[in-house]
Amino acid sequence: MNTLILAARPWGQGLSDVSIADGKITAVEPHDPARSVPDGVTLIYGRGRILLPSFSDVHVHLDSTRIGLPFREHTGGPGVWTMMMNDRQNWRNAEVPLQDRVNDTLGRMIARGTTRVRSYAQVDVDCRLERFDAVAAAKEKFAGQASVDIIAFPQAGLLLEEGTVELMEEALKAGADVMGGIDPCTLDRDPAKHLDIVFGLAEKYQVPIDIHLHEPGELGVFSTDLVLERTRALGMQGKVTMSHAYQLGSVNEATTRRLIDAFAELDVSLASVAPSAAGQLPIPLLTEAGVRLGLGEDGQRDYWSPYGNTDMLDRTWQLAFTHGFRKDELIEHCLAIATIGGASILDPNATRLKDTSHRPGVELGDPADLLLVDGETVASTVMDRGKDRTVIHQGKIVADQLELV
Repeated sequence: MNTLILAARPWGQGLSDVSIADGKITAVEPHDPARSVPDGVTLIYGRGRILLPSFSDVHVHLDSTRIGLPFREHTGGPGVWTMMMNDRQNWRNAEVPLQDRVNDTLGRMIARGTTRVRSYAQVDVDCRLERFDAVAAAKEKFAGQASVDIIAFPQAGLLLEEGTVELMEEALKAGADVMGGIDPCTLDRDPAKHLDIVFGLAEKYQVPIDIHLHEPGELGVFSTDLVLERTRALGMQGKVTMSHAYQLGSVNEATTRRLIDAFAELDVSLASVAPSAAGQLPIPLLTEAGVRLGLGEDGQRDYWSPYGNTDMLDRTWQLAFTHGFRKDELIEHCLAIATIGGASILDPNATRLKDTSHRPGVELGDPADLLLVDGETVASTVMDRGKDRTVIHQGKIVADQLELV
């Protein structure tokens, strides 16, 4: 299918006409009001809106969502295990079936501009593969509107409940795209065994790894060093992501530098959910070192947290705000992280951000996963979070004005 976008502003620059064929951008030319349109070409009217790569949400829990349901009092307590048990006690009792919740949330994400997703699917002795199956069904349902990778996620740890490891392997056999891990020290309290299982199953099924790391300070650094050791020993460069990891910059400057250099050397990527936490690794230093960094929304108004609204443009604002960014370049860089940064986590061979001024994704040869959105400048778009949006996946419109097509 051939498509022509008329009068759009790639990354807020001059008016351009963008040609698309076979799911890729084939030309970006100055806008010509008199341009002739060949028969059979689908027209998309940019109307002077900003043209961006579509969002890549690389850290979302589709299986725990309560988006669209009545707002409920938060009943979780402190700590991962307590929060997990709160979720376990409530997720089956929602007002509508799980599959409907997952489908509705993914549809809303697409309608707001996200066409690339990496979602967790909890696997444990309580839900077994029920939550994984719901995310897998949503992946299939929306296959023409977004690409979805699924992480088999041991939210309750791997060692605390007998049978968990076998269920994780079942999920990988059923098609999970990524092997998950979580807090090797504070949850399972046996980091070597936990990580040996994670890396062993990833190697067996030839899938990448995503490690949830909430552990603080030096303990978090200790777990991260164990991950780095295994990445190096098993030759898994480019296949490991550290998610959250929000206190790795809290120990001292030398440790911060050492970790950033190690992430760059081993091509370990990072996924942030833009937390309001001190001690995060500095975004500019990560980018300068060549470390892939992506963004995600985490939970979606679920049993863990009342936050989350399916809109990655809101989460981009939050990333800029929590890092104290005011300069346009750094605010725009947050949008580059939320789009191309995440895309490079999902596909290590995709274009990577070179520095805080690099704005790829809307050039000749790029995938035609795009977003048109209103705004004076890219930075103002992040601040105002415009609603005049058209979402394009593989060259075709999949959503317009916050509604699926």
